[in-house]
Amino acid sequence: MAGVNTQPRPPKVERMNSEKRKSVASCFCSALLALAPFSRPAQAQQGVLPSAPVPELLASSAAPALQESQIPQPMAPPAAAPLAEAANNRPPAEIGPRLTLEQAEQMAIKSNPNISVARLLALAQAQVAREVRSAEMPMTSGDLTAVGAHENSRITAGYLSNSSVYDRAAAGLSVSQLITDFGRTHNLVLSAQSNAKAQLENERATELDIKLTVDQAFYQALTAQAVLRVAQQTLAQRQATGDQVNALTRSKIKSDLDLSFANVQIAQANLLLLDARNNEQAAMAALNDVLGSETDQQYTLVDETGGNLPPAPDNADTLLQTAFGQRPDLAALNEQYTSARQFSAAERDLWLPTVSALAAAGGTPVRADQIESSWYGVAGANISIPVFNGFLFNADAKEAKLRAQAAEENVRKLRDTIARDVRTAVLNAQTAFQRIGVTQGELNQANLALDLAQARYKIGLSSIVELTQAQLAQTQAEIDYTTARYAYQTALAEVQYQLGQ
Repeated sequence: MAGVNTQPRPPKVERMNSEKRKSVASCFCSALLALAPFSRPAQAQQGVLPSAPVPELLASSAAPALQESQIPQPMAPPAAAPLAEAANNRPPAEIGPRLTLEQAEQMAIKSNPNISVARLLALAQAQVAREVRSAEMPMTSGDLTAVGAHENSRITAGYLSNSSVYDRAAAGLSVSQLITDFGRTHNLVLSAQSNAKAQLENERATELDIKLTVDQAFYQALTAQAVLRVAQQTLAQRQATGDQVNALTRSKIKSDLDLSFANVQIAQANLLLLDARNNEQAAMAALNDVLGSETDQQYTLVDETGGNLPPAPDNADTLLQTAFGQRPDLAALNEQYTSARQFSAAERDLWLPTVSALAAAGGTPVRADQIESSWYGVAGANISIPVFNGFLFNADAKEAKLRAQAAEENVRKLRDTIARDVRTAVLNAQTAFQRIGVTQGELNQANLALDLAQARYKIGLSSIVELTQAQLAQTQAEIDYTTARYAYQTALAEVQYQLGQ
C-alpha cells in the first residue's frame, strides 16, 4: 500500500526497547520490596509497638541499569543502630529480680527508717506512761549513815531543826507512799496512756504513708520502664524506615529530602530513648530510696493486675464514714485530744490536798552514849494543802484547758480535710479511669493513621512529612496510653490511702 512502510523493525531496536522495559520493571519491583516493611499490624489492644527488624539494603536489586559510580551518595544517617542494638541487648523487662507491689510494700515496712523511727517513738511514749504511774507506787530507799561529831558540839547557824550531832553508824529503810491527791495523779496516768495510744496510731499512719509512697514510686517506675520499651521499639522502627528510605534514595526513587526527614526521625527517637533511659534510672533510684536501700538495685517490676483494672469508685460520700473510722492520723488526733482533756483535769486538781505517808526503820549498832536504843522506827502521815503560789496553779489549769480546746479544733479541722481529700481522690480516680478509654481511642486512631500514611507513602500519594507526623503521633499516643494506665493505678492507691487502708 502506497505511503505505508511495511519493512519490519530492525532487531537491534527491538532489543533496546526490551532492555529498557526490563530496567523499569526491575526498578518498580525494587521499590515495592523496599517499601514492604513499612506496613505493620496495628496492636492497639496491647498498646505495644511491633519491633520491626532492620532489613538489608536492597542496592543489589535496585536499578541494575545504573553503574555504581553513578549512584549519588546520600547523607549518612545518625549513629542510631548502636543505641538500638544496646537497648535491645538489655531490655528493661530483664534487668533484675522480679518485684511485685506487695513485695515492695513489705520490704519498705521492714527496712524504711521512717518506720523504725515511728516504732521507737511509740515504745518511748509507752515508757512515759510507766514513769507517770510510778507516782502511785511506794517509794523505798535504803540508807547507810556514819557520823563523827565533836563532843558536846551543836550546829548553831543555818538550821532551825534539831542541831544535835552524835557519833553513830546506822543502816535503815525509808518508805513513802502517796495515799491520795484526789485524782490528779490518776488523770496524769490516763493522759500519758492516751499519748501512748496516739503514738501507736502515728506509727500506723507512717506505715500507710510509706505504702502510698511505695505505690507511687512503683507505678512511676513501671511507667518509666514501659516508656523505655516504647522508645526502644520506636527507634528500631524508625531505623528500619530510615534504612528503607536510604535504599530508595540510592536507587533514585526517593529524594535526599525524604532521607533527611527520616534521619531527623531517627535522631528524635534517639533523644526519646535517652530521656526514657534517664527517667527509668531516676524512677528506680526513687523506688530504692523508699524501700530503704542504699544500693542501685535494678528490679523487673511485675504488674499483677494483668490489664484487668477495677472500675473507679462512683460515690465519695459513701466512703467518708469508712475514712473517719479507719484513718490512723484522725485516731491519733482523737487520742491527743483525750490526753489534753485528762491533763487539763489533772492541772485543775492541783488545788486539791495531797495525802501521803512516810515510814522509816533501821538499826544503830555504833552510837554515842546519848543514843540509848540500838534500833529505830517511825511512821507518819502528811497532808499538804496548797494555799497561795502566785496564781501558778490557776495559770496551769487555764493553759491546759485552752490546749485541750485547740486539740478539739484540730480534730474538727482534720475531719474537714479528710472529707475534701476523699472526694478529690475519688474524682481523680474517675478522671484517670476515663483517660484510659480516651488514650486507648487515641492510640487506635494513631495506629490507623500510621497505617494509612505508610500506605499512601508507599504508592507515592503523600510525602515523607505526612509519614513522620503519623509516626510522631503514634509514639505520643503510645506513651499517653501507657502513662494513663499506671496513673489510674496510682489514683486507686491514693483512694485506699485516704480511706486508711
